[in-house]
Amino acid sequence: MEKLKVLFHVNENEKWNAALGNITNLFKDVGDEGADVVVLANGPSVAAFIDADKVDQMKALAERSVKFLACRNSLKKMCAEGTVCIDENSLPRFIDIVPAGITEIIKRQHDGYAYVKP
Repeated sequence: MEKLKVLFHVNENEKWNAALGNITNLFKDVGDEGADVVVLANGPSVAAFIDADKVDQMKALAERSVKFLACRNSLKKMCAEGTVCIDENSLPRFIDIVPAGITEIIKRQHDGYAYVKP
C-alpha cells in the first residue's frame, strides 16, 4: 500500500486534543511508516506551542515522524493583538515556521495530501 499523505489543519486551540488523537489513531491503524503526516497550526491554535502538556504530546508524535508547522502570520497577529507573544526562535526545534498557513494548505493539497480539519 502506498504511504498516505495527510495534512491536519488546526486553527482553533480547542481542537488540539482531537487532532492529536486522530493522528495517534491513524498510526495505530496504518503504522508509523504508513502515513506522511503534517500538522499545520494557524490562527489562535498557535498558542498551544507554549502549553507544556500539548508540546510534550506533539514532541512524542514528532519523534514518530509527524511534521509540525506554525504560521508566521498567525504568530505575528496574535502578538500584535496582545493575545500571546511567541518568539519563533523559542519554539521547540521540531516545529517549523511557514510564512502563510493558507499557502501551505494549498501547496500540500496540490501535492496530494488529504486535508483533515478536526
